[in-house]
Amino acid sequence: MGISIWQLLIVLAIIVLLFGTKKLRNIGSDLGGAIKSFRGAMRESEAEEQKSADAQSHLPKNEGTVIEGQATREKDKA
Repeated sequence: MGISIWQLLIVLAIIVLLFGTKKLRNIGSDLGGAIKSFRGAMRESEAEEQKSADAQSHLPKNEGTVIEGQATREKDKA
């Protein structure tokens, strides 16, 4: 018991009669623009995260350790 193609066509015809084709076209283009804008923002966010990760990977590594409140370095241990 599903929805047949004829039922979907009747519902579509009622929607077109209620809103009109021009208004439906405007809604579709607005929705498409919103999706496009959202995707662009997601790409920018991913690019910023990648730049941040790349910048952090080039930072010098901290070779020191803290033992009971005293800071030591690998050079001092040798």
